[in-house]
Amino acid sequence: MSARKAILQVKGLQTSFFTDDGVIPAVDNIDFSVHEGEVLGIVGESGCGKSVTSLSIMGLVPSPPGKITGGEILFGDKDLTKLSDKEMRKVRGNDVAMIFQEPMTSLNPLFTIGNQLMEAILIHKKDWSKKKARERAIEMLKLVGLPRSEELMKDYPHQLSGGMRQRVMIAMALVCDPKVLIADEPTTALDVTIQAQILALMKDLNERLNTAVLLITHDLGVVAETCERVVVMYAGQIVEEGPVPIIFKDPQHPYTKGLLQSVPDMRFKKQRLYSIPGNVPKPGSISKGCRFAARCEFAFDKCLTENPDLYQTSSVHKTRCFLYQNQEVLTHDRTLIES
Repeated sequence: MSARKAILQVKGLQTSFFTDDGVIPAVDNIDFSVHEGEVLGIVGESGCGKSVTSLSIMGLVPSPPGKITGGEILFGDKDLTKLSDKEMRKVRGNDVAMIFQEPMTSLNPLFTIGNQLMEAILIHKKDWSKKKARERAIEMLKLVGLPRSEELMKDYPHQLSGGMRQRVMIAMALVCDPKVLIADEPTTALDVTIQAQILALMKDLNERLNTAVLLITHDLGVVAETCERVVVMYAGQIVEEGPVPIIFKDPQHPYTKGLLQSVPDMRFKKQRLYSIPGNVPKPGSISKGCRFAARCEFAFDKCLTENPDLYQTSSVHKTRCFLYQNQEVLTHDRTLIES
């Protein structure tokens, strides 16, 4: 894992929305990296800043009211936050591509599938002929498991089922061989069997093409099945980060524990499913203390007045919780002794 090069690095990212009620920090000083060929999951409840993070990377934050107010997004040696719209258009789709939640709103209903796929190719490959672009589009449709690809090129989006439309979106995202694919809840609008197929397809393409995937979801089952590492977000901050097996076996942050407890287990019959008490706070409404304190069963006085740092509790595990403050010191001491 450590031998892999970090292909996308987000450092101290802050994205705020300027409204009549004041400045609302949707993403507040987050750091993470995506490595070559890795599948990284970002999980959290609705409103925690997952989608705003992905839109910030793509340079698609609606402006106004949104704006990246701090931090860097490093792709190779480029800082994406410093690029102009024209420069960003060369990166978007070519180096970093994105699949959105609902394919019907992403595909243009007035153009055929073939027309839209070829357009995506010809924007970035200006020296390609239409014939070559058409062949590449058909090849990509076959790659994502769509039958009768040649005939599909003539179809319009409304003639396809939801699962087929999402496969077309994946084909369109991968058509220029991007280094990073951002998938924002790509299976939300699909039924369970199609969900499983789409996730299997993304995992297969990740292994075959070595495309790094940033998978944004609120479904922990999807993370367990597909991702290698996971970042847990809450109220615009990262509260825990680590490899999937460790997070699922030994979750540290009370919020992560709550999320895992909320997943129904078919092996045991329960009278009532667990849910984390309370709701996600409105962004910017908590000015001091831990943002999860009001919903946390382990909260003590310090949690209400100070915001914990993201403590390194092992070489691969980070947690934003005062309960693990001493563990960071122990880990540091252990590292010094070993070295």
